[in-house]
Amino acid sequence: MLSVLSYGRLVARAVLGGLSQTDGRDYSLISASYGFGKDFRKGILKKGMCYGDDACFIARHRSADVLGVADGVGGWRDYGVDPSQFSATLMRTCERLVKEGRFIPSNPVGILTSGYYELLQNKVPLLGSSTACIVVLDRRSHRLHTCNLGDSGFLVVRGGEVVHRSDEQQHYFNTPFQLSIAPPGAEGVVLSDSPEAADSSSFDVQLGDIILTATDGLFDNMPDYMILQELKKLKTSNYDSVLQTAQSIAKQAHNLAYDPNYMSPFAQFACDNGLTVRGGKPDDITVLLSIVAEYAD
Repeated sequence: MLSVLSYGRLVARAVLGGLSQTDGRDYSLISASYGFGKDFRKGILKKGMCYGDDACFIARHRSADVLGVADGVGGWRDYGVDPSQFSATLMRTCERLVKEGRFIPSNPVGILTSGYYELLQNKVPLLGSSTACIVVLDRRSHRLHTCNLGDSGFLVVRGGEVVHRSDEQQHYFNTPFQLSIAPPGAEGVVLSDSPEAADSSSFDVQLGDIILTATDGLFDNMPDYMILQELKKLKTSNYDSVLQTAQSIAKQAHNLAYDPNYMSPFAQFACDNGLTVRGGKPDDITVLLSIVAEYAD
């Protein structure tokens, strides 16, 4: 039987142990982007952080770090509409909302909703469609809040393993959920989803966690095991190392996209849907790579 003194010591150790596990430091993200437009053979960043019809942003506010990627739907080009305009404007609007502090870190869907409805109310007509993924790190609580609409998405890697990932949203094969603005009279014809339909999640992160946010041009060409192999190159949490690793991942995905003999994840998915497809999927590729670090002013 434990004496009262021994029992008291055990309780004290348990309490102190619990307190020692509480990390009072603020966290932040060290982030870098790299990508390719499918019409280019080397990485070219267009004005406004756009790679082809993809767009992205990296923004900071005093309470949070926020990332976003969007993939403009290329089919609009057949109707004389530049698909990159919708995705780029959506991401620029979301970025501005974050920098102005007009968001709640625990509600990334709110950022996406506010950005989208601003586009709908724009006096200058804007047509197009886009998928979207937004990731928010609340610095003080150490929680990551995410929303994903469509087939862009994110991975969280810890200790060389994927511990969290987004769920892909597809209406049917190669037709992801998407935000849209249609010409007058065509609202019921153009596929359009509500931003509130985005899949949301919240979870704790740890120092050293790696967050990869990307458009489908990455995930359709690189399975998880290849991505994890590339992430092993990320040895430190400085910006240069993060950028070099983002470049390495994007370049490998770009090379695989043009390999006719490669059985890509997209080709496998097509085969699963009864189609005979082989090779990579030429597409715009956007990679946002981040590592969770201790916040420094």
